Amino acid sequence: MPWGRPRHELVLLALCAVVALLPVYPYGPQDQSRICLAQALLHGHVSSTACLASSYDKSSYGGHLYSDKAPGTSVLELPSVAALNIPPGQRVGPHDAGVWGVRLLTCGLAFLLGALLVGRLAEGLAPGRGALALVAFALGTLVAPLAATSFSHVISATIGFAAFLAAWRRRFLAAGLLAGAAVFVEYQTAAILVLVGLYVALRGVRPLAAYAAGVLPAAGLLLAYDAVAFGSPFHLSYRYVVGDYVSEQSSGFFGIGLPNLHATHDVFVGPRGLLVISPVLVAAAYGLVLLWRRYRAETLVCAAVAIFFVILDCGYFLPYGGGSPGPRFLVPALPFLAVGLGPAFARRPRVTAALAAASIIATVGTTLVWSYPYPTGQTIWTELGHVATEGRSALLVRVLTTKTALAWIGIDVGGIVIAGAAVAAVLLSVTTLVRRPRGWRALAVAVVALALLAGTVRAALLPLGLRTTIAASTVFALPGDEVDLHVTVANRSGSGFDGVRLVMRLPPGVLLLGAPVVERGPGCGGTTNITCSLQYLDPHTSTVVSLGLRVLADAPPSLRLVAWSSTGAVVGPHAGVVITTGSG
Repeated sequence: MPWGRPRHELVLLALCAVVALLPVYPYGPQDQSRICLAQALLHGHVSSTACLASSYDKSSYGGHLYSDKAPGTSVLELPSVAALNIPPGQRVGPHDAGVWGVRLLTCGLAFLLGALLVGRLAEGLAPGRGALALVAFALGTLVAPLAATSFSHVISATIGFAAFLAAWRRRFLAAGLLAGAAVFVEYQTAAILVLVGLYVALRGVRPLAAYAAGVLPAAGLLLAYDAVAFGSPFHLSYRYVVGDYVSEQSSGFFGIGLPNLHATHDVFVGPRGLLVISPVLVAAAYGLVLLWRRYRAETLVCAAVAIFFVILDCGYFLPYGGGSPGPRFLVPALPFLAVGLGPAFARRPRVTAALAAASIIATVGTTLVWSYPYPTGQTIWTELGHVATEGRSALLVRVLTTKTALAWIGIDVGGIVIAGAAVAAVLLSVTTLVRRPRGWRALAVAVVALALLAGTVRAALLPLGLRTTIAASTVFALPGDEVDLHVTVANRSGSGFDGVRLVMRLPPGVLLLGAPVVERGPGCGGTTNITCSLQYLDPHTSTVVSLGLRVLADAPPSLRLVAWSSTGAVVGPHAGVVITTGSG
């Protein structure tokens, strides 16, 4: 089997880890379902009724609740759940460090191992291109936004791909062990087990027997788990699933039917489709065509795995699997497709590099915002375009709600660190093609520093698209007079703002006459520091808040009223008006 070590491999893996593993996503159903099972297994049980009572991902059998997932990921989580002391049934916070640690020690390690395997195989197939393939795969495909989660797709992808590589190296027993483990982690990878088994069968009966013997331990564990949990070794957890999608999952094969146009559109060209966020996979498919003459059997396995998972996702009733960064069910096929990256970089370097750069930009952006729903008809590229023209007003900037682990040590620029690490990984991988890497490294450091500086300065200088203005019925009023104020909040950007608030600060010497009148939102609260929830503000629209004030007898000679609007943590510029009272 072609094999080699790319230059700067460890540094590239570290940079990829910074990009993909720093995000701390909120605790979700995937975490709950798998951690609950891990907690139960630690105490000698397979059911976890109390822990799963509030979960969306669960199965019900015999009056007890079980995880509806394959048990493999929970088994892999056992050491980390025990070491990080996550107690049974814990109500985990939205950004819990323990859960993040569990993710890193399972899915995170699988992500790094998968990137290493892709890079080394690519270096063997196309010397000098392994680093490029490693970065393009790790940061330009869906494995990046899924690396720091509890989804099992990256784990099963790495184990299934490792099984294929072991078979390629004639390690048939190890290949069987890994293929069985992949199915233990995710049921759909049974297709990989079968296809790799067919590949092994080409080598003869004895290799196939060794492969089958390797499959037995994981198969035995899965059969035993199903027998204990669901009364039969042949009843999978999805047979007893409960929740919002019971009717859909009961049709076809656990919700999988023939491919349909709607799902196919979403998988390829939807808001988070493959061709939208990972166009480098087109180059990878081209690279597999190039490999056909040299490695026909291996190429056929890679193509068959890719085709199977694409068809599976195009036939599933929910191709993105609910809230996720894209068509996640085909992730186990991505390393098999990535086998073509090395040859593609060697034969068509410019086109492949352009597709890889586009993929990394879109994927890193997706990693930062994850599954945030874009406005209808828009994609990550639309939002990136708005960043260039609107700065902090852009939707993409305002929804960077993804927390990073750096926040726990007081560093609140995790997004900049992630973007900088991605740029550094790309530049460092390019230097592997240059004979004098020292000069390139210095250039890479300079470019990264300039890019980060330019991005920071631009973010600081470009104002928020929200504008607040104040109009007063008069700017001169005697004590006892009334003044009417009309505060206008305008959205001057091309993106809608959610969670808009208006804050008005009244100085001593004035009295608020009744509640402010609003055009939208539930109203205002407060008497001197007044806060109004205006909710959603459409692009290029405005709304007015009106209020009446009386000037008191002890008012100072001049009164300054200040107002500003905000959305999320971003505050717009302040507006003010001065009223002369004639007192003193």
